[in-house]
Amino acid sequence: MFDIDEITRTLNDLKNKLNDLKESMKIDDLEFELDNLEKQTLDQNFWSNNENQAKVLSRITNLKKKVNLFKETESELNSVDEIVNLILQENDNDLEKEVVDSISKLSDKINELEISTLLSGKYDENNAIVTIHPGAGGTEAQDWAEMLYRMYTRWANNNGFKIEELDYLDGEEAGIKSVTFSVEGEYAYGYLKSEHGVHRLVRISPFDSGGRRHTSFASVEVLPEIKEDEDIYINPDDIKMDVYRSSGAGGQHINKTSSAVRLTHIPTGIVVACQTERSQFQNRDTAMKMLKSKLLALKEKANKEKIEDLKGVQMDIAWGSQIRSYVFCPYTLVKDHRTNYEVGDVQGVMDGNINGFIFAYLKYLANKNK
Repeated sequence: MFDIDEITRTLNDLKNKLNDLKESMKIDDLEFELDNLEKQTLDQNFWSNNENQAKVLSRITNLKKKVNLFKETESELNSVDEIVNLILQENDNDLEKEVVDSISKLSDKINELEISTLLSGKYDENNAIVTIHPGAGGTEAQDWAEMLYRMYTRWANNNGFKIEELDYLDGEEAGIKSVTFSVEGEYAYGYLKSEHGVHRLVRISPFDSGGRRHTSFASVEVLPEIKEDEDIYINPDDIKMDVYRSSGAGGQHINKTSSAVRLTHIPTGIVVACQTERSQFQNRDTAMKMLKSKLLALKEKANKEKIEDLKGVQMDIAWGSQIRSYVFCPYTLVKDHRTNYEVGDVQGVMDGNINGFIFAYLKYLANKNK
């Protein structure tokens, strides 16, 4: 039944929320920056500098997206407000469905705007490099690592991101010993940074003939892909490079030549590998990006000048360090231990429906940093 009082209250709540967002997004500042950048493109020398051109055009695109989404939402909110006033003045309930539908869409848009304000970290706009390692437990843990890989692949496909596998090591009987993949798309790292940590699985193991319940762990490492202009220098003398033949799931990546590359950063002992179906030189370039991302993340986390001091910053892949639990038995529940966000649809989560966890973490992070 149409309740004009409820509609009015909801509309006022959305107005207040949008006003708060306008202040937190600093829309006036964004428009000023956008205007200045667009003026730069009119300079005859602008197009001669390819590197600067790419950076400026990318920033213009991102600014336009944010500003236009805000203005569209503000305009739609004003239109719905006018319709509600018309209903109040003329008692015209024929517009009921239009108002209810419009408010639902407005609420979704404002939520989208709210999330965009949370993605303001230095590297949030970058692609992400994700590595999954099983914890102790052999086949059961390796199968869990593969389930997580499938979950993130589904999430990426459902949300318009591109997955590229960089390194893959088969499990002994099932699952995977490790996998590294890139997630390409706008704000890939900003969204996926919520997944960094240890993930815990509780289920009846399909590998246990006694049908007993098992607890397994896997670590998920999420790093921003470092762009070419980032100030991360690696001394070539500090790198040891090994080449080997590619191998992957079901033999799908097996190569007859030694094109796979493994890089070891000698001062820290960090090892990265890439074995995509490309040349050795391309694999090395990708591995270098991965190494830069790891070194940058460790340096920022430890907040120290010397990279040598950063070796070994890693949580144990075991009980007590998990960020999220996935329970299949005796009940079904997925719970994030940082935000307390939880859902009962375990299968939906494993099919990639993790946006609720991502958004809850982004809000948690914003409140924590206030």
